[in-house]
Amino acid sequence: MLNKEIAQQLDKIADYLEMEEIDYKPFAYRRASSSISELSEDIEEIYEEKGREGIEEINGVGKNIADKIEEFILTGEMEYLENLKAKFPVDLDNLLRVEGLGPKSIKKLFKELNVRNLSDLEKATKEGEIASLSGFGEKTEKNIREAIEFLKKDEGKWLLGEVFSDSEAIFSRLEKLKETEKISFAGSLRRKKETVGDVDILVSAKKAEEIIDCFVGYEGVLKTLSKGETRSSIRLKSGFNVDLRVVGKNSFGSALQYFTGSKEHNIKLRRIANEKGMKLNEYGLFKDGRRVAGREEEKIYSLLGLSFVPPELREDRGEVEAYLKGEELELVTQKDIKGELHMHTTWTGGAQTVEEMAKRGEELGYEYIGIADHTEFLRIENGLNAEDLEKQRAEIKEVDAMMKIKIFQGCEANILKDGSLDIDDEALEKLDYVIAGIHSNFKMDREEMTARVVKAIKHPLVKIISHPTGRLIKRRESLDLDMVAIFNEAKKAGVVLEINSSPHRLDLRDTDIKRCVEMNIPMIINSDAHHVDQLENISFGIGQARRGWAEKKNIINSKSKEELKKFFKSDEN
Repeated sequence: MLNKEIAQQLDKIADYLEMEEIDYKPFAYRRASSSISELSEDIEEIYEEKGREGIEEINGVGKNIADKIEEFILTGEMEYLENLKAKFPVDLDNLLRVEGLGPKSIKKLFKELNVRNLSDLEKATKEGEIASLSGFGEKTEKNIREAIEFLKKDEGKWLLGEVFSDSEAIFSRLEKLKETEKISFAGSLRRKKETVGDVDILVSAKKAEEIIDCFVGYEGVLKTLSKGETRSSIRLKSGFNVDLRVVGKNSFGSALQYFTGSKEHNIKLRRIANEKGMKLNEYGLFKDGRRVAGREEEKIYSLLGLSFVPPELREDRGEVEAYLKGEELELVTQKDIKGELHMHTTWTGGAQTVEEMAKRGEELGYEYIGIADHTEFLRIENGLNAEDLEKQRAEIKEVDAMMKIKIFQGCEANILKDGSLDIDDEALEKLDYVIAGIHSNFKMDREEMTARVVKAIKHPLVKIISHPTGRLIKRRESLDLDMVAIFNEAKKAGVVLEINSSPHRLDLRDTDIKRCVEMNIPMIINSDAHHVDQLENISFGIGQARRGWAEKKNIINSKSKEELKKFFKSDEN
């Protein structure tokens, strides 16, 4: 599918047009990009079936953008984009990863300091050249320098959302082969870590040749890095590597255990095996030279004296000790989720209407959804005022009456610098619930930032704090918060902390989730969807919740709609 590549090309055009300071056009290209990236259909198939007309039927795609999409489908290039790149020969993709830099500031740095890439930018910060530019200053230069250092920490890592589509496609391709007996992801992807290096796939088969050939023949392969009799490695056009191992069925379980757990988790298991007079490796669990387990992971854990440890927990954070005692957590699953309360519609920055979001919620089997569009402060998202919320309420009531799914009306109010909300209480009192989150002024010292969030938590109408730490993985550090104080205040106020499922956020962190579980602080898993297809991102949040040891009882959107209403109206919460 070319969907992802075309969407990326359109986003790049939007960035370059912003550098040119052209009004309206960047928004049009981003809107078209969003529609194409969320298409469930292959855009090439649309073009083959309906031609140019089919392309123009896509939401947000007009004649000029359709021209460029058609050109890319036919030639693999967009001449318009290439001309823009020639005009501004900068590494825009990587420069935009630096927090605080946008297309306009990148243009200024290029024009005045000839900054073309991250290396040039880092050099300019070290030599103090940026501070002297109008519109920048010493504080901005310091922030840019820190942002570059932050980016270096995650070099070579990929977001779960970035690897998911291609990884699933390869997995599905291999799973359908008649030679495949068993197949599983392994490594950090199976543990649902927020970032992964290489993707690992393990296959059990009698003959590996057909499986290896199918693997390296995937259409998204940029380069075959290695191809052996039982192992192969490829680099995809998306940029990340995928490693494949083919093993016999007698060692599939032991190999899966070996290549899934963190190094520390596996060391503990090997130590337990040694204490029991056994030896554990990727080929099996051995006693007196005889393999006593290897086909199934469950039997390996059982013979070591543990109940089965879910993959997401295998980080050596106390799970080995807990499961040695026979503890067995009933971690939250997809089927436990009855609905969610944080999604955006065309009323603010979303791509779909209330009705379209509700219909998708019904298709997912939800009992309810909650619309939580932005309020006044976020003008870039057309934030809603009290009058807008009244109009939206009328629409929600109308849609709710014609559907099986229950639609709650909430909002995502903005926590201002002083901790107050950006909309009057009178407007908030009419809503079913209020979410509050920080969307600006990210650089405050710990005491001020903590006081800011605590004030919002204490607000009598606030029920949920969205993406509590404010981090953007690989892009922006967390807010400087005293999380102990945040947890204590949330528990005291009965305020729910969100596990935001956006792969760019996954916020709360897994370690924060574990602390909430220990303190019995309620949490909610939300997608923060701006498009119907992003509702399925909730699977990333569920994985994050499981990594934090969260069970169904810890997650409020595992409650029915009636229970949820009582939860929000209860004085005890």
